[in-house]
Amino acid sequence: MEDAELKQKIKDLMVENLMLQVTAAEIGDDQLLFGPGSLGLDSVDALQLVVALDKNFGLKIPDPAAAKEILQSVNTIAAAVQKVQQP
Repeated sequence: MEDAELKQKIKDLMVENLMLQVTAAEIGDDQLLFGPGSLGLDSVDALQLVVALDKNFGLKIPDPAAAKEILQSVNTIAAAVQKVQQP
């Protein structure tokens, strides 16, 4: 899957699953998802995102430390998905 296509799918997934008040087009690839100056996601959003990423991409996030690393931005999620999907 193309990098841009994957990032678009991740953004669409976030908008659909997290009921965000923004469109997929408004989410920057590097935009932080949590914390100050971010998209403003919370722990419930993180949990829903983990489940959605597993269901849609087979990306398993085993623990909070891994989640903190992977769920920083669309770019970090895309990189993790690509690792999982490599043959």
